[in-house]
Amino acid sequence: MAVLSGLIRVMEKAARKAGGRLRRDFGEVEHLQVSRKGPADFVSKADQISERTIYDELLAARPDWGFVLEEGGIIEGDPTKPRWIIDPLDGTSNFLHGIPHFAISIAAQEPKLDGSGWGDVIAAVIYQPITDETFWAEKTRGAWLHDGRLRVSARSRLPDALIATGIPFQGAGSPAEWSKIYNAIGPEVAGIRRFGAASLDLAWVAAGRYDGFWESGLKPWDTAAGCLIVREAGGFVSDFRGRSQPIHAEQVLAANDALHSKLHKLLAGALKA
Repeated sequence: MAVLSGLIRVMEKAARKAGGRLRRDFGEVEHLQVSRKGPADFVSKADQISERTIYDELLAARPDWGFVLEEGGIIEGDPTKPRWIIDPLDGTSNFLHGIPHFAISIAAQEPKLDGSGWGDVIAAVIYQPITDETFWAEKTRGAWLHDGRLRVSARSRLPDALIATGIPFQGAGSPAEWSKIYNAIGPEVAGIRRFGAASLDLAWVAAGRYDGFWESGLKPWDTAAGCLIVREAGGFVSDFRGRSQPIHAEQVLAANDALHSKLHKLLAGALKA
């Protein structure tokens, strides 16, 4: 049974407090669908309130830490202390359309010892308010779903693998690049899924529900927590060139230890064509 550290307790408390409000607001979205104004403004406010709730909770707990916020931007803290990276509502389009698949993502990133920038993510929480699932990890302590240990899947054959992705939309991402990768990977695997929340895609790779995931054009707050959780569950995360960094956003390829190299070979070959 996992023993939650003080850091994870602070993060989970913030995520659950904001998640409770999102869960209540989500119940109102269906009614707003028929209004003349529509739910877009409502969802934007829900996003902002969630971020403010998380910010207030974490600031009270660690007043000298900085923030990287999806809505609020960068707020500097003590440069010798870690900083928070927060997505208060990942899966906004799902939320907007009444689809119960979205999450809160919180990561803690430490500064490099030489003061030259930011280093590893040391703690991560991804909370799904509708299913009440808390995926979490700490550097070197493994990855967990509540108090159950997470481990990436053991599938080693592409024909058995279920792979997740994010599809370019409204000017975000490259449809041509995505099509090349899909045409290379799709025929080789058991299925491709697009659920619309990158943080949960990564958490599900860590939980063995998916065997791999790729997407490009994301932001650090989409992936910071998920990258650590996958790695601590025994998986690999890289960019499309196979390079490993603490956080991947512009290019993300995550998979279990047996499939990452196979998926990377297909992906890299597709982009060279």
